[in-house]
Amino acid sequence: MPRPRFHRLAPTQQAAILDAALDEFSAHGYRDASLNRIIASAGISKGSMYYYFDGKEDLYAEVIRDGLEHLLADGGGVRVPDDGGPDAFWGSLEGQYLHLMRTLTASPRLAGLLRDWLAGTGAPALGAAQRDAEQATLPWLAQTLAVGQASGAVRTDLSPDVIIALAMGMGQAIDTSLITRPPGGDDELESAVHTLMDTMRRALQP
Repeated sequence: MPRPRFHRLAPTQQAAILDAALDEFSAHGYRDASLNRIIASAGISKGSMYYYFDGKEDLYAEVIRDGLEHLLADGGGVRVPDDGGPDAFWGSLEGQYLHLMRTLTASPRLAGLLRDWLAGTGAPALGAAQRDAEQATLPWLAQTLAVGQASGAVRTDLSPDVIIALAMGMGQAIDTSLITRPPGGDDELESAVHTLMDTMRRALQP
């Protein structure tokens, strides 16, 4: 997490630092990225960088958080599906996910960053960033589960906590599959998303 001083910077200055870091991390990955190159590209001093972040690991976690936030915004956000029956429920989830993956495909720098993140670096701050991202999705998951169960699209024989844990685990597997081994074109992407989401549906529907 950045220090409070970073958030007191003008938005253009914040963006310049995060953009330089995104360039470096997406091109070289966390392990081989150079904080000195980021500092030079952002046009700030090394002292200033450590005034805003504890180090490379902390900066990397913030670039991931910022990138995911922009991905969701550019992808139109994620809404709770309408209660229109099982086919409408799962079709809505699949359509939203496909749209997000298309948005990510159009953002090669962010895709490169997420591939590196999902490959894992073992850095403690990155594990914390992933836990924060998971916690942020819980309200949406709880609402989506309630709608899915009411529409007959999601099983009710397990506790909500177990179903959410299953959905999160399968969701992470789907993300990792599509981001680390992206399909070759839009038709392949659509087919891959359908197959993977259908696998989740078969596991979670009654």
